[in-house]
Amino acid sequence: MPGPVQSIERAAAILRLLAASSGRLGVGEIAGSLGLARGTAHGILRTLERVGFVEQDGGTGKYQLGAALLHLGTSYLDVNELRSRAINWADALASRSGEAVRIGTLLDGKVLVVHHVFRPDDTLQALDVGSLLPLHATALGKALLAHDANAAASIRDTELESYCRRTITDPRLLARAATRVRENGWAAEVEELSIGEAGIAAPIRGYGGLVVGAIGISGAVERICDTGRVPEPRLVAFVRDAARAVSRDLGGSRW
Repeated sequence: MPGPVQSIERAAAILRLLAASSGRLGVGEIAGSLGLARGTAHGILRTLERVGFVEQDGGTGKYQLGAALLHLGTSYLDVNELRSRAINWADALASRSGEAVRIGTLLDGKVLVVHHVFRPDDTLQALDVGSLLPLHATALGKALLAHDANAAASIRDTELESYCRRTITDPRLLARAATRVRENGWAAEVEELSIGEAGIAAPIRGYGGLVVGAIGISGAVERICDTGRVPEPRLVAFVRDAARAVSRDLGGSRW
């Protein structure tokens, strides 16, 4: 097995030192604290600054943690809070609906599955946590797309992939679908990602009503929809109730 990479260990030590500091630190202070040559410390700091992990004050020349690193930390906390707040409600939704439940959030123009509860039966199922799903072809994705301008912008100028005959790839039709999601408070997919599969999802809101994720169920079309391929109102109600419950736990009290 290869050994540790010294430069990465030193960079991590610098970041920890800056995180523990009550103010900005100069190159000499950092080098002295970690037993590094001043030139070595300066070279690592310049690299960290280039990728946004540290920032240098123009007046003093001292360093502090950068916005890019802070954003990564905030994203991690947001995802984990979403998952921890939603776990119990996701389990309850799977029990009530009899279907698999997924919780997703937006990541680089896709839906990142952060939690997955198996359908409560004995069938063989694969864990989807960490999977990236398309925004335009899933109920989770549509629920996010309808309430996030950045999500809509991320796919506006891209060619949307067709997964099935019913996949919506026309931006105008997708925009109309997003409008319906906002009006109804929930999203659906019927054989848009996989033949024979359907799904229902609703947005999860945090403080101020900001949509931070979505929760939904998925399963066979004949279980999710009626004979007219319309999602069963009973299941829609279950999903919306779960989304409201998670939203309340996250501070979105109006929902």
